[in-house]
Amino acid sequence: MALPGKSRIHDLVESHYASLYRYAYRLSGKGAEAEDLTQEAFCQAQQKLGQLRDPERSRNWLFAILRNLYLHRLRATKKDAALSLDSIGEIADRVAEPLPEIEPHKLQEALNDLPEMFRTPIILFYFESFSYRDIAEQMELPIGTVMSRLARAKAFLRTRLVSPAYTVSAEEER
Repeated sequence: MALPGKSRIHDLVESHYASLYRYAYRLSGKGAEAEDLTQEAFCQAQQKLGQLRDPERSRNWLFAILRNLYLHRLRATKKDAALSLDSIGEIADRVAEPLPEIEPHKLQEALNDLPEMFRTPIILFYFESFSYRDIAEQMELPIGTVMSRLARAKAFLRTRLVSPAYTVSAEEER
């Protein structure tokens, strides 16, 4: 007979493994590290299963565990590179449609160059479909800060990934 906790963790793994792995991969940029982070997150979740009060919020809870593990690794290896906000630039110009196709490895390289404080909201919002509120709760930030970080991160990624021919300045549209 299976233990109740074992069944619950199995259900969590079944439901959330793929999205948690994608998140770990986008954060770390490496498959092996993403696998380690994902496995470690589920191990930690199993140990702290009693802390999960609302099963409907298990996805957010798991993502928060994984992010904390990732941040702990960054601090431990002192790999947290600083990036000046000046180099990120102002709020992004609008982009003419359609956007050019971006190669996945180039996108990942650009994401790797973003500091974690900007990378996490981008990944959670665009790749994992978290709401501003969920991101704000997970990162313990005001919603306005989340929105600002998303805008700055998009501006950075746009300068790295989209050629100037595709951007249309707001002044040209007026």
